[in-house]
Amino acid sequence: MIDKRPDPDALLSRVQAEEREQKRGKLKIFFGFSPGVGKTYAMLEAARAKKKEGLDVAVGLVETHGRLETAALLEGLEILPRLELEHHGARLKEFDLDGALKRRPGLLIVDELAHTNAEGARHTKRWQDVQELLDSGINIYSTLNVQHLESINDVVAQITGVVVRERLPNKVLEEADEVELVDLPPDDLLKRLEEGKVYMPEAAQRAIHSFFKKGNLIALREISLRMTADRVNEQVQDYRRDQAITQTWPTTDRILVCVSPSPTSANLIRSAHRMAKALRADWIAVYVEPEDRAGLPRAVRERVLKHLRLAEELGAETATLSGHNFAEEIMAYARERNISKIFVGKPEGSYLRNLFGRSPVDQLLRQSGEIDVYATKGEAEKEVTQRHPVRSAKTPLDWKDYTYALLAVAGSTGVAWLLFPFVDLSNLIMVYLFGILVVSSRQGLGPSTFASFLSVVALDFFFVPPRFSFAVSDTQYLFVFFVMLLVGLAISNLTVRVRQQAKISRLRERRTAALYALSRELASTWGTAELLNIAVKHISEVFECSVVAFLPDEHGRLQVQCGQAEDFHLGPKEMGVAHWAFDLGQMAGKGTDTLPGTDALYLPLMASGEPVGALGIMPHQADRLFIPEQMHLLEAFAHQTALAVAADKLLQKQQQTQMQMETERLRSSLLSSVSHDLRTPLAAITGSISSLIENGDKLDQATRKDLLENIHDEANRLERLVNNLLEMTKLESGAIHLEKQMTYPGEIIGSAIARLDKKLEGRKITTNIPAHLPMVSMDGLLIEQVLVNLLDNVLKYTPAGTPVDISASVESSYLVIQVADRGPGIPEEDLDRIFDKFNRGQQAGRASGAGLGLSICKGFVQIHGGTIRAQNRPGGGAIFEFSLPLN
Repeated sequence: MIDKRPDPDALLSRVQAEEREQKRGKLKIFFGFSPGVGKTYAMLEAARAKKKEGLDVAVGLVETHGRLETAALLEGLEILPRLELEHHGARLKEFDLDGALKRRPGLLIVDELAHTNAEGARHTKRWQDVQELLDSGINIYSTLNVQHLESINDVVAQITGVVVRERLPNKVLEEADEVELVDLPPDDLLKRLEEGKVYMPEAAQRAIHSFFKKGNLIALREISLRMTADRVNEQVQDYRRDQAITQTWPTTDRILVCVSPSPTSANLIRSAHRMAKALRADWIAVYVEPEDRAGLPRAVRERVLKHLRLAEELGAETATLSGHNFAEEIMAYARERNISKIFVGKPEGSYLRNLFGRSPVDQLLRQSGEIDVYATKGEAEKEVTQRHPVRSAKTPLDWKDYTYALLAVAGSTGVAWLLFPFVDLSNLIMVYLFGILVVSSRQGLGPSTFASFLSVVALDFFFVPPRFSFAVSDTQYLFVFFVMLLVGLAISNLTVRVRQQAKISRLRERRTAALYALSRELASTWGTAELLNIAVKHISEVFECSVVAFLPDEHGRLQVQCGQAEDFHLGPKEMGVAHWAFDLGQMAGKGTDTLPGTDALYLPLMASGEPVGALGIMPHQADRLFIPEQMHLLEAFAHQTALAVAADKLLQKQQQTQMQMETERLRSSLLSSVSHDLRTPLAAITGSISSLIENGDKLDQATRKDLLENIHDEANRLERLVNNLLEMTKLESGAIHLEKQMTYPGEIIGSAIARLDKKLEGRKITTNIPAHLPMVSMDGLLIEQVLVNLLDNVLKYTPAGTPVDISASVESSYLVIQVADRGPGIPEEDLDRIFDKFNRGQQAGRASGAGLGLSICKGFVQIHGGTIRAQNRPGGGAIFEFSLPLN
């Protein structure tokens, strides 16, 4: 009997998910197949309706594209100010995420979900802004065109010839709380385009002859309708599961084909594929394996695997079920998956078996109810010359099992002999049934059946009058014998079945645990080599085989990365098969129909439809590997490995891209800063020298002295800039070598102040250096430069005449030196990056410099094994503090 109650674990997960969703904002997407169908118009109409209901509605961003009827709907709605960003000299207006979070309306309108934000925004994509808003509990209305979905980007490019650059993951659409399809016939859309209601006339004409071709619009419309229908179908399935509805709701056709080892099963699969293609329906190929599948002949197992592989190649989803009742397992699975049509082969059993309704197909027809069942008989494949019946292989009798059954019956007879004087015959029967139960719980069906018959014979011979004879004095005992035999056989059958099911459950549990162990270890590991090592280890242990992993080189040729390559004969033949599997994305080699003469099986590592590598599998015992469930488990392992490798490569590309972007940013910052800071002193020097050359004779002595001092100061400034660049280059290349000596910190502080004596004029310099301060091992020149840079930073960013405090102390085993000022302080957002290269903070406009001084300080302190930090000073100002180990 099939349990019709909902799965409690599934219900619990759903309740927990709903609790999480209650804290999150709701996202409604107005979905269309093209610009101009009216998504923004429909969104604003819905927003105005919500406002009339009393909801707090605000417009974060809406693009009207000059459409007057759309702009008219914005009247009366609160429009939040936009964020202005500068990009390549242009001022761009983007959605203000922080402003929206601060405003927190009940409903926020954010148009064009797939939009790419300008550089300087918090997130790269607008849909990421929306995710942050949803996490904050704000409800969102947004719009999306089908061509922006990542999964169909290549399809759209193939249809329209246009590669859409702005894309978003499908999960954004899938996780939306509501999707409203905004549809318009292509002819009406083209009419709107010609009337200038979508784009300006000049742009409209170009669009009509490119993206907005009628054929393109029809295809995109079909895609959007299908995606919306799929979403609705998922909602139907969720409702059926929640309400424990077992009856099929044929809202859309879904086909199930029953796979068997019969040679005609291949044509049955092809028939189901043709119907699925004609109906444009999803279809599933299902094989119900017998509980004693271990006894199936190898030819039968190979044929089942071949049929499942054929179904997968034709686009079917495949599943393997296990159970003693074919019809019950198929119907339970069909109702769970909302199947509308079932394909099954016609029964080939005897006439009497079919007549009394014992064929699986007849049972399926009786239980099918509202599901259509197609029983067909295809022709056997031509290459099949010998028929292999679907039955267990003949194995030699294990006489030990039957001896155990004989001893168990003898033991039962001994116990019954002792009890015979005191109990009735019915109680003696219970003793024999208990013996049958013991045999069936330990041995197979054959020995327990033998014990059932032998128990009836022993009861008749030893205890039924006339005793010690097989004669029966009363015919009623014949009925007793018959019932006892039936009960014994039932006990044997049920007990053996329970044992087999427990064995299957343990096997599946081990397989699930193995797959989970692989996934968990892959998820916690980075690096392609490490990922492949983990995969090779798990696959070789679970499948008892030797494994080798391949990855393509820069020329696309497979190279061995790891594994037990010494167990493989990787000559031209084997490598050719591996390349074939990699190039075509299909299994090849041993156990397949493609190049089966090789020593090993080769699987492609496929991720998102693209091969990222290959695996070579050499089983130690082929019979244990080439069965359907093992092969499907092996494919699951390969798929998990491929996803991990692909994710790692994607991460590497992302890191390279970020590094390139950072390099470009640093290069731009360097060129911008250095070019400005080089031009300024050079201009001053050039101007002073020109004045001396052209008017030297006319200038008085004081003016000439001022010009020469200006040349001297600007030359020193230029020297500091060049020195800073050189020092930073040395730091990054590791070319700086410490020359440590025991040095008194007070001397270093005094020397740094002396170097800036003229610049520090007019400022009160306070030093707090204890007399007992110990000598410290340091490179005095580098630490002096640290202090000079910190003091120079104070001079740049604090008003003239403000005091500077310098202190030194010992804390634990570190020398701590502080430079404190009474300037404007450091903005909180700059504290974390104050020591970054080329960072000049928000006050950069008031001071010159390339932004390298503090970065050099950090580098010099760190190579001493110390730390440096900045903080705002109570009462105003900033404190720069660095610590050095005493030894």
